[in-house]
Amino acid sequence: MIAEILSIGDELLRGEIVDSNKSFLSDALLRIDIPTRFQTSVCDDPEDMTDAFVRAAERSDVVLVSGGLGPTRDDLTIEVLARTFGQELVLHEPSLEAMRAFFARFGREMAPNNEKQAWLPQGGEALPNPVGTAPGCLLEAGGALFFCMPGVPRELIQMMDEQVLPRLRVRAQAEGGGVTRVALLRTFGMGESTLDNELQDLAHDDGLTLGFRTAFPDNYLRPMAHGRNEAEAAERLAKLVDAIRRRLGSLIYGEGDETLEQVVVGALAAAGRTLATAESCTGGLVAQRLTGVPGASAVFRGGVVAYANEAKRDLLGVSEELLEAHGAVSGPVARAMAEGARKRFGADYAISTTGISGPDGGTDAKPVGLVFVGWSSQDEDVAEELLFPLDRARHRMVTSQVALDWVRRSLAGEPRVSPRYLGSRRS
Repeated sequence: MIAEILSIGDELLRGEIVDSNKSFLSDALLRIDIPTRFQTSVCDDPEDMTDAFVRAAERSDVVLVSGGLGPTRDDLTIEVLARTFGQELVLHEPSLEAMRAFFARFGREMAPNNEKQAWLPQGGEALPNPVGTAPGCLLEAGGALFFCMPGVPRELIQMMDEQVLPRLRVRAQAEGGGVTRVALLRTFGMGESTLDNELQDLAHDDGLTLGFRTAFPDNYLRPMAHGRNEAEAAERLAKLVDAIRRRLGSLIYGEGDETLEQVVVGALAAAGRTLATAESCTGGLVAQRLTGVPGASAVFRGGVVAYANEAKRDLLGVSEELLEAHGAVSGPVARAMAEGARKRFGADYAISTTGISGPDGGTDAKPVGLVFVGWSSQDEDVAEELLFPLDRARHRMVTSQVALDWVRRSLAGEPRVSPRYLGSRRS
């Protein structure tokens, strides 16, 4: 079975919103072994919509349509779909009653134009929407299955899980054609092209593929294996993932939805160790990411955002002589900041950041993008000089990622290395 995702709405073409529905729907389809071959966005124009419906029916078996099911004049999906394939619209009374009940629950009277949402193509099947007013619709037309869903993500996700996927699983199993299994490996520290080169001899057998995706500051690997059945596909995928892990080693920090901060909190908890932070240029971003992880309170003792020199001196114990001799953006100050945070909070480890995120403030000796990351434990106090020629937001993000990665690597007994695709100078 081949799938196509069709998003409808002027706001998508104008760039007013990011279409997150496409990625969700593609991932959901892949999990039941239905590949998405086409993704299309079309504005609220009947002629364009008709053309999109006809093209989709010609080249795809399953078409997931999102958007255009509302009560307003520009919500035309059901009307145009029915007209495209010569179907009359008929009032679906159960959907109309569900709408009235929906408004009654909130003590509101249903506007007359909401009734429009209960008119569905003759021969179609209504898909209940328990969290919104617009029912979805399944219509088999032109040789394809059209599943029309609301564009509101909360409504679309629930309808996909409860109404669409169960129907598609039955169809997919009836079609046969084997099973596909996919993994997601998260890496930090190597560029996409270098990763591809490192893995160039892998995933060339029939039924094995390897995809690459950049999600700054990370790069994701998407190994995929196809087999005649579940067991064969899972075994082939496991072997491919194992080969990738052996090749890349500690560059891989997580799998699936696992973020670096989740990995760090988990590693600290497993080791029975605690961490503190001392941040200047990142402004508390490292601490914010850590405290976003449930259970962080067991391992994160606290942090200091020491932006001004006085704060570095008074809150972290960085000496005035050190600041005057080397400047706030320097290796010695980064080391002193980390040591001061570790001692102040009584933590086992501490990480620090101090740099120039720009766009102003740089000099020939210390250009914009320069940053120092410091590390302190009972056994060592070290810092590394890094140069990230990036805009302010990305500079702060990649610096926080380096800081977290240093914690991960230290706990794993791995060398603390900087990203290979950006400048680095040791201090």
